[in-house]
Amino acid sequence: MTQTAQRLAPAVLSILRIMSALLLLQHAFSKFFAFPMVMKAPQMFSLIWFAGAIELVGGVLLLLGLFTRPVAFILSGELAFVYFIGHAPKGFYPLTNGGEAAVLFCFIFLYIACAGGGPISIDAMRGRR
Repeated sequence: MTQTAQRLAPAVLSILRIMSALLLLQHAFSKFFAFPMVMKAPQMFSLIWFAGAIELVGGVLLLLGLFTRPVAFILSGELAFVYFIGHAPKGFYPLTNGGEAAVLFCFIFLYIACAGGGPISIDAMRGRR
């Protein structure tokens, strides 16, 4: 089991990056394009608008695996801000304040910033040349 897990770990890292990016993009698409869920469009240049812009651009770059480490680091920080500004004032525990997704995204992106995008990424393809 350990050898199989070690052999698959790089590919699973890429899958984690891709799936996390797709899940994050749902938030940006809801803010700007009312898809897959209708959300009230954020006022231009508000905090929610900037969060959506960071999520949109960062989500696409992360999905592609382009500039993975710096993008994941920025997204990790953005999600920390989302949690402390938007969720923490509603209560101490993430389960009760609705912030568990923000906390989980924050730490997943922090891990990806440290680990890289994995072998299925534009960064990996550029590094092979």
